[in-house]
Amino acid sequence: MDAMKVHNVRQDHHMDWYEEQLLPWGHYMLSLCTYGNCVYWVNGQKYIMEKGELLLVPPQCSYYGKSVPTRVHTKQTVDFAQGEALNNSEAETKTPDADSLMTLSLLRCKQPIHMKPGCYERIHDMLKQLAVQWEERPAYYELMAQSLLVQLLVELNREYDRGIISDDRHRLVEQMKRHIQQNYSSRIGKEQLAEVIQRTPNYAATLFKTITGQTISEYTHHERMKRAVYMLTESHLTVAEIAEFLGYQEVSYFYRIFKKTMGVPPTGLMQDRPPLL
Repeated sequence: MDAMKVHNVRQDHHMDWYEEQLLPWGHYMLSLCTYGNCVYWVNGQKYIMEKGELLLVPPQCSYYGKSVPTRVHTKQTVDFAQGEALNNSEAETKTPDADSLMTLSLLRCKQPIHMKPGCYERIHDMLKQLAVQWEERPAYYELMAQSLLVQLLVELNREYDRGIISDDRHRLVEQMKRHIQQNYSSRIGKEQLAEVIQRTPNYAATLFKTITGQTISEYTHHERMKRAVYMLTESHLTVAEIAEFLGYQEVSYFYRIFKKTMGVPPTGLMQDRPPLL
C-alpha cells in the first residue's frame, strides 16, 4: 500500500472554478463529474466533462480546467502519487505488492483517460468515503485513503480493460437503473428489467453485471440501503416499518443486509435522529 499516496481530496461545487497545474513525475489527477459539466484542457486537448464522466490525467501533463459560464457543476477530485514519486523513506517501506500497481494499464497510459464508467455509483461512493477520511482524519486515515484509492483504481481498470462501452449499452443500463431507483420497494429481477429494455432476461442480467460490476440484486439492495440511512436518521419510523417500506418482508433479513452493507446495525444510526417536538 505504501506505493500509493493520496496528496489531496476535494469536493468542488462551483460556477466560477478555474485550476491550472503541471503534474510532476509520478503524480496523477483523477476527477469525477457528479453534476452539471465543466471543461479541461490537457496538453492542449479539450475534454468536456459531463455528469458521470471521469478524467485521469497522467504525470508530466500540463492542464487547466474551468467552469462552463453560468453553469454550476459538482465534481470529486483526488491528487495522488505512486512508485518513484514517493520519497526515500516511503519507498523503503513499501510492501511486496507495491510494484503490482504498475500492472494497471490506467497508470501506464501516457495520455489522459476520459471515460464514462458503468460502475459510476460505486466509484462515486468510494470517492465520497475517501473524502470523509480526508476531511475528518480519524486514526489511520491515510492508510484507509490509500486502500480506497487502490480499490477504486482496480474497479476502473477492470472496466477500462473491457473497452469503451457503447452509447446503446449505456442507455439500456441507465434505463434499468432508473427502473430500480423508481421501484426499489417492489420485487425486481432480470425478468422485470428485461421488459423495461425489451431484451431477454439473461441478456438484461449479463449486461447489467458487465457494465456496473454489480448484480441486479446487489444494486437494488444498495439503492434500498441509501434510503434506509435517510429514514433511520431523519424519520421516527421503527426498523420494522422501514424494512417493510423498502420491500423487505422479514426484518431480520433487512437487518443482515444493512449491517453487511453499512458496517453497523440499523439501530446504530437511530441515535442521530432529530428530537420529537
